Amino acid sequence: MFMLNFYFYGWGFIVLGTVISMVASFNVKRTFAKYSKVQSRDRTTAEEVSEAILRNAGVHDVKVEHVRGNLTDHYDPRVKSVRLSDAVYGKISVASIGVAAHECGHAIQHNGSYAPLAFRNKLLPVTNFGSSMSGPLIFSGFFFSMPALLDWGIILFCAVILFQLITLPVEFNASARACEILESTGRYEGEELKDVRKVLNAAALTYVAALLVSLLNLIRLIGLRNKR
Repeated sequence: MFMLNFYFYGWGFIVLGTVISMVASFNVKRTFAKYSKVQSRDRTTAEEVSEAILRNAGVHDVKVEHVRGNLTDHYDPRVKSVRLSDAVYGKISVASIGVAAHECGHAIQHNGSYAPLAFRNKLLPVTNFGSSMSGPLIFSGFFFSMPALLDWGIILFCAVILFQLITLPVEFNASARACEILESTGRYEGEELKDVRKVLNAAALTYVAALLVSLLNLIRLIGLRNKR
């Protein structure tokens, strides 16, 4: 009876986590759209802000490039490139400047050998393998009643969760660096800096939500494994 209740509660937690994830995703898009309409008083474009941040931080070997898509902004450590999306590159909004500064924060982390980022990068190959193989192993373990396959699937899924967990300090630190750097320039302060933080906080919550969903799913899988 306990395990039957656990099964239904487990699915309830997954539904709850999914709702939280959807709300977080909606919130970041809504927040970005809102502050994309707020132009910075400095009127400096996002890529110009990025170049200035990197230069002031003593990072001279990172390029700032344009990448297609909406909110596809990222820092690529393999080629040392900050890539800004259509919604950010060339824009002068508070939202675009915040996103650009955040990606520069990752470049500065990489340049300074920030330990959580270095660990996350080393964990990436294992995470990619775990992400692709955990699902088939878990399904096969249930379908063929083979606990060993199920156990290996859960272990690989734990590697994905570890990656998500390490991602949190990396993302929060990059945002903190972004706000600190923008404030140190003297160009952004008061309400403008508060608006930037709202955009970055909304983005950070999506990572928290993703981790929550994964943890709830792990609890459900362990409960089902023990039930068998």
